[in-house]
Amino acid sequence: MNRRSFLKASVAGCAATLMPTFSLAKSDDGFFELTAGKGQARLFGDDGGLSDLWLYNGRLPGPEIRVKRGERVRVRFLNKLDEPTSVHWHGIRIDNTMDGVAGLTQPAVKAGESFDYDFVAPDAGTYWYHAHTMSWNQVPRGLAGPLIVEDDVPAFDPALDITLMLSDWRLDDNGVMETASFGGMHDFAHAGRLGNWMTINGVSMPDIPLQKDRWHRLRLVNSSSARVLDLAPSRFGARVIALDGQPFETPRDMDGTLQLSPGQRMDVVMRPEETGAIPFETMTGQPITFATFKVGEASAPDRPLMLPARNDLPEPDLENARELPLDMAGGAMGGMRGMMGSRADMQRRMQEGLFWAFNGKGGMDDTPMFSSERGETIVVESRNDTAFAHAIHLHGHHFRVLERNGRKLVHPDWRDTYTTVPDETVKIAFVADNPGKWLIHCHMLGHAASGMMDWFEVG
Repeated sequence: MNRRSFLKASVAGCAATLMPTFSLAKSDDGFFELTAGKGQARLFGDDGGLSDLWLYNGRLPGPEIRVKRGERVRVRFLNKLDEPTSVHWHGIRIDNTMDGVAGLTQPAVKAGESFDYDFVAPDAGTYWYHAHTMSWNQVPRGLAGPLIVEDDVPAFDPALDITLMLSDWRLDDNGVMETASFGGMHDFAHAGRLGNWMTINGVSMPDIPLQKDRWHRLRLVNSSSARVLDLAPSRFGARVIALDGQPFETPRDMDGTLQLSPGQRMDVVMRPEETGAIPFETMTGQPITFATFKVGEASAPDRPLMLPARNDLPEPDLENARELPLDMAGGAMGGMRGMMGSRADMQRRMQEGLFWAFNGKGGMDDTPMFSSERGETIVVESRNDTAFAHAIHLHGHHFRVLERNGRKLVHPDWRDTYTTVPDETVKIAFVADNPGKWLIHCHMLGHAASGMMDWFEVG
């Protein structure tokens, strides 16, 4: 399943029409019922074999949970897997006990047991949920789904508000998910467990139906475990309106490519002016089409574009902020540079599978990276002293990205996950206003599992 086979499939005319994500309805007692269990799917399309996956409610991706801003969300989760798991609600500012991080905010949900998640969704936007127990093993087997929090007044017809879960998979020559490499130390110490095939909403090479002369909102979610996607919205006539669920004041025309790292989301709007086909491409190296927008005639008149309202996020007080370092070190191809301790210490860590470190420490212990008073502004300046990119995700909070390599950004956007490339410094700022113990980690999930993960506490 290499580039040649990808291109061959691209021109083979074997595309299937993309089906909308399946929306989960509440039960009579007001709960969404979510079950993790074993299932199967054809990731390479009809020509590929069946892959054994782990799925929510037997679906790939998991069913879409769609609620209103300010709505109470109650999810009764049942684990029918043979191992413990938990569910993290990525990007949502919720109570710490509901964050879903096994071993930090809750015990893992054992096989055959259940757990009730109960929280209020304060911010409208595009979010997602995924397994957070041995994520490196569970997410790339299929345990992920979209969580959409609608604005008070929905701006788009349901048929024109489209969620696209972008996932890569490592397939063998029969188009079946390869499993022997899960937990491979080579992947952990390098870029992560990269796949060789892309799906959108679990479909290989799909056709995405759009309507001529009507505004559409596309919600893109990178649910891959390590793959950074280089996308060019301008190539398919789209303008960006939100990142990581947080809307802009006005749509932006993005020239060139925009990186969408694991865990990140991007909302775009587009209004096709002609019927026909528009390629949806990844721009890493030469453009590769992994889906096609198929534009047909409109089924109803268009209405004016309405942009989502800004969420009420606490603005950092930079004049009175506490500044903290986040030094990223380790990994292959860099001589484990920046790792603290003797050569014997480093060899021991590598034998334990700890290839990466935050501030010289690989993995988590009982001591937080830092503790903060509630309401305090924290400025974190990270330095990527490794040979690989990382996607750093902060739980329970959103932050502004202020600077890259010492240069202030024109748009200090709100994010919950930021990308940093080798030898880059990035400065972010946030208000630590959500009490509890919160995770900070690389969303290249193999990197997190092998040391690039820690926690902080808000009093």
